[in-house]
Amino acid sequence: MIGDARTRILDAAEELFAGGGYEATPTAVIARLAHVPKGLVFHYFPRKIDVLVALVDERTLVEEDRDVDAVPGDPARTLSKLARRLPLRASPAMRRILFREADTHGSVKDRLGRLNGELIRRARFALELALPGARGDAARLEVAAATFAAVLLYQENLCQLTGHQIDPDAVAELIAHSLV
Repeated sequence: MIGDARTRILDAAEELFAGGGYEATPTAVIARLAHVPKGLVFHYFPRKIDVLVALVDERTLVEEDRDVDAVPGDPARTLSKLARRLPLRASPAMRRILFREADTHGSVKDRLGRLNGELIRRARFALELALPGARGDAARLEVAAATFAAVLLYQENLCQLTGHQIDPDAVAELIAHSLV
């Protein structure tokens, strides 16, 4: 296998945790898939939970602020543009891990909450720029931003449940219609 041992361990853990879950994945299986001795896993990660924490911290993030490309008077197009430039970096596997493990691991739940909060903040800001007159209706903007962020963040899980891809443009249109 190519790559440094720590990266291979995290790659293997990501694949296994996404497939069968954290609790169902023995450290020995992570080591075997990563092609490293089991002791090396513990060299980098003293406890199995440290593997999960490293995955969540290193492989789920919202990139630094980018300029919002708002289209004044057109919240649907603004949200569509935001979805295309979404600053969330998390593979479909990492998204499954986040949702699966959030109920049982506080650090994962905290990370998911921070990601969701940042996406809501950015969507609300984009909507405020697109609809400057709507700033007085903060509650509606907050709900619209939270809905949009939820669909973007949860789309992998929704797709797994329903078998259907969710079109962010269609979601943007629905949300925009509720605001104008």
